[in-house]
Amino acid sequence: MPKNEIHNSKASKLTEVSSTPSPDELAMQVARKMYEEDKASQHLGMALKEIAPGKAVMTMRVTEQMLNGHKTCHGGYIFTLADSAFAFACNSYNQNTVAQAAQINFLRPVPVGTLLRLKPRKLIEQGEPAYMMLTFLTKKTNLWLPFVGIHTQ
Repeated sequence: MPKNEIHNSKASKLTEVSSTPSPDELAMQVARKMYEEDKASQHLGMALKEIAPGKAVMTMRVTEQMLNGHKTCHGGYIFTLADSAFAFACNSYNQNTVAQAAQINFLRPVPVGTLLRLKPRKLIEQGEPAYMMLTFLTKKTNLWLPFVGIHTQ
């Protein structure tokens, strides 16, 4: 295996590549293929804004249909955005991985119309599994809703 090859030969691949792309190119190829198949993220209006090895920045605008009885964004939608960004980041190496566990803390309500922008704060890979912390950003301020995910192959 070439030294710049980042694939694990034992791991299932998400997409086939015809040449040996750079890590950034590979992350982009994998993200395009994943997003094509990701009907949930598409349906909720999520957009993948940045992708790199171990990193994915996604956005989603909170709509009326996402509101709970308190007229704030239902936590399930916020968690779904975090889970999607986590999936894109973890799979960016073209190794088929899934979330093993994830946790989110809802520290502030999110009103309708908010554009949530989620980006990783840290990706810690100590063999398997990998841990990631994410931060939600809004146009006005950082909305600290810590999400910690663990993935495995």
